[in-house]
Parts: sequence; C-alpha cells; structure tokens
Amino acid sequence: MNSGYLYLAIAIVAEVIATSALKASEGFTRSGPSLVVGIGYAVAFYFLSLVLKTVPVGVAYAIWSGVGIVLIASIGWLLLKQPLDAAAMLGIGLIVAGVVVIQLYSKSAAH
Repeated sequence: MNSGYLYLAIAIVAEVIATSALKASEGFTRSGPSLVVGIGYAVAFYFLSLVLKTVPVGVAYAIWSGVGIVLIASIGWLLLKQPLDAAAMLGIGLIVAGVVVIQLYSKSAAH
C-alpha cells in the first residue's frame, strides 16, 4: 500500500477533529477548542503535503473532501444531534460512491 494513503488518513482525521472543534471554539473566543482547531489544521495540511508526493492532487483532494464530508456530517448527526433529511443522506451516499469509484476504477488513483 502506498504510504501516501496512510498519510491521507491521518490528514483526514486531523481535519475532522479540527473542524469538529470549530463549533466549540465559539468564533475563536474559547482558547482550548481554538488551540485544537489550529493544531488540527496544521497537522492535516502537513500530512496532506506528504500525500501529494505520491498521490495525484485531484485524487487526494477528492478523497480528502469526500471522506471529510461524510465524517463531519456523521459527527453532526450522531454527537451534535443535527438532523439529516433524505436528500442529505442520498447526497452523502453519492459522495461515498464517488470515492469508491475513484479507488476501485480510476487509473489516476494508482499513479
């Protein structure tokens, strides 16, 4: 397995943690959550920069954004009790399908 995909997983997790902390930062008025946001995004972008050494930028960004959207929407739904209607669930399903298609069928992903 390409180490770029391990780095991509780390970048995605760091970005999801940072994005999740944004709400708790209350517009960067709370220092603890604000620190989590800053560190999380710094870690995320550092690992994304490593990813781009071995994974094409379009593929990396598609996976980054797709998986990030699904995880953030899931956290919002499960932990923050933010409802997802049928259209939102369908859209999330299509995003997952897109990431799967890239991984299974795109020659670009294997670059």
